Amino acid sequence: MSEPSVFSRIIAGEIEAPKVYEDDQCIVIEDRSPQAPTHLLIIPRKPLVNLSDADVGDKPLLGHLMWVASELGRRLGLDGYRLVVNNGRSAGQTVFHLHIHLLAQREMPEQGLAEQGAA
Repeated sequence: MSEPSVFSRIIAGEIEAPKVYEDDQCIVIEDRSPQAPTHLLIIPRKPLVNLSDADVGDKPLLGHLMWVASELGRRLGLDGYRLVVNNGRSAGQTVFHLHIHLLAQREMPEQGLAEQGAA
């Protein structure tokens, strides 16, 4: 059996991390290596490894995580933010417990999306 992730240990109270938000389905903490002035991690209490690990029964949880992101945006008065989910090692995932990065208050390049007509 694999060792619990750092996020599972935070959720269990084994590792101290001040929570910005929490409810029965998730917690939100500040990223310890922020990439923007606002960099939060939205972490489900259910220990899904990544997005590909979710099944049809996880749809309500995944929707809830998105709602939490929008609620935090409202509460913090953010006029815009980016949500990022790294899915797998090759996509840059380093903690193998699903989480959503909420980044704000920094100009972020679109990395060629505008030229392709994507929104």
